[in-house]
Amino acid sequence: MAELVAINGTPATAKIRNPLGVIGLTFITLGVYYIFWYYFVNREMKDLGESRGTDECGDSPGTSVVAITFGAFIIVPPFVSHYNAFKRMNAASRLTGAGDGFDAGLGLLLWIFLSPVAVYLFQMNLNKVWEAQRGAVAVAPVAAIATPPEAAAPAAAEPAAASEPASEPASDETQS
Repeated sequence: MAELVAINGTPATAKIRNPLGVIGLTFITLGVYYIFWYYFVNREMKDLGESRGTDECGDSPGTSVVAITFGAFIIVPPFVSHYNAFKRMNAASRLTGAGDGFDAGLGLLLWIFLSPVAVYLFQMNLNKVWEAQRGAVAVAPVAAIATPPEAAAPAAAEPAAASEPASEPASDETQS
């Protein structure tokens, strides 16, 4: 089962997927799953790029899918799209500090000759990106714990107010 990771700065999420699961589902569904997977990984990278204020990670996952499906009739677009997908994955790796990624030219050659290996390496490197992103998200709530001084003052006043009624009945009991 894929694990959801929040993309920092957006309401979007990404999935840490099992690379062997992607390959297996692609074979079982005769390639249909691959089209959906390709759209979703490109959308996740686009969302990451938007959260970082750059378009290095892509700007149209739909165009990428059209390139690998209908673009195959023209022959060249699937090759360009897969090469650019590896470049986008490298940009995502660099933006999150997850490493160098994987050479786009070598990724394209693997996709041409050993497609399952290319998919495996792509998903493994993309999982590193989302794990690094998850680490960045885990740091964010720590900063939210520190409260501004004006928010801390009312919180400090409330316990004092709550203790006063408790002291009044105690003083009534001591007077009697």
